[in-house]
Amino acid sequence: MTGMDALPWQLAAIDRGSERRLQTGFLESLVNSPNTKYLAVRDGKTLVRDRQIVFLRDGLPAPAAGPVVYLGRSEDGTELLAVELVHDDPADDDLADERLPGAEPGPGESARWLGFRSIGMELPQAQAQYFIEALAILNWHRVHRHCPRCGTATTVEASGWVRRCPVDNSEHYPRTDPAIIVAVLGADDRLLLGNGATWEPNRFSTLAGFVEPGESLEQAVVREIREEVGVRIHRVSYAGSQAWPFPASLMVGYTAWTEDAEATPDGAEVARARWFSRAELQAAVLSGEVIISHRMSIARALIEDWYGGLIEEPTSRADV
Repeated sequence: MTGMDALPWQLAAIDRGSERRLQTGFLESLVNSPNTKYLAVRDGKTLVRDRQIVFLRDGLPAPAAGPVVYLGRSEDGTELLAVELVHDDPADDDLADERLPGAEPGPGESARWLGFRSIGMELPQAQAQYFIEALAILNWHRVHRHCPRCGTATTVEASGWVRRCPVDNSEHYPRTDPAIIVAVLGADDRLLLGNGATWEPNRFSTLAGFVEPGESLEQAVVREIREEVGVRIHRVSYAGSQAWPFPASLMVGYTAWTEDAEATPDGAEVARARWFSRAELQAAVLSGEVIISHRMSIARALIEDWYGGLIEEPTSRADV
C-alpha cells in the first residue's frame, strides 16, 4: 500500500469502553484482575519484543509516575490499562523483560524500550493504536495536574479520562490540538515542500500549522500556506488524519492546489521552499540531496499519495 492507505493504524477500531470507564469502581476492579494487562510507558517508550508490545500482568507495576488509565478491551476480551513508570536509572535503557516483574514471557530477542517513531510501523494495528492512545493520555496527565481556574491539584476520575477540581468542582478533559498538514500542488502538478527553519538544510516535508481559535480547518490551510510560503490556495481536498501524541496533536491532512509558481518562505518557520516533479524528488532522495519524512508519518503518506507509489531511499539512510 502507498499514500494514505499506508498508515497501518488509520482504521484500527479499538473498544475504548467509553461507558464502562465511567462506572464507579470500574478501574479499581481491574487493577489486580487476572484478565488485565498493563501497557507500561517510560520516557515515551514502551517495552517491545519481536515487533510486539510486551504487556505486563500480575497487578500494578511500580514505581508508577502518575495515574493508571483505562485504554480499552482487546479483541480477546483482555482489559488494557496504561501506566507511566518512573525512570530513575539510565542504565536500564535496555532493560531485559525478565528484569521487569509481570512482563509476559516470550521467545526470541530480549525486550527493549522503544518509542513510537522507532517501532510504530512494525506493530500490529491495534497495538500501534493503543500505544498512541497511552502516549496521548499519559502526556495530558503529566502536564495538567492542576485546575486552570484556581491552581488546585485535581483528582482523577472516569478511569483516568477526567480530572476534577475539588474546590470548584469543575471537570477537565484531555485536550487535542488540531493541526493541518498540506501537500501543495502547482498547476503543473509539481509538489511544494518546505525546509523548516530549525531543521538540517536538506530535510524537506509538507507544510503544516496549528488551527487557530474560530478558524475552520480549510481556513487554516489557506492561511498557513500563505503565511509560510506566500502561496495562494484556490482549492483544498481532505486526505486523512493521524493522531500524533507528541504531545497532543491531531494532524489533519489535505491536498491543496495553487496557480502560483513562486514560493517565498517566511524565514521564521520555513527556511526554504522547493518545487519537485516526481522524477526530481525521487532522484534527490536517492542521491541524499533531500531527506523526506519517515514513512510512518502522515507527511510521508501525503507525499507518496501524490507520487503514486513508494519513494525509494538510499539503503544507508538512518531511521529518522
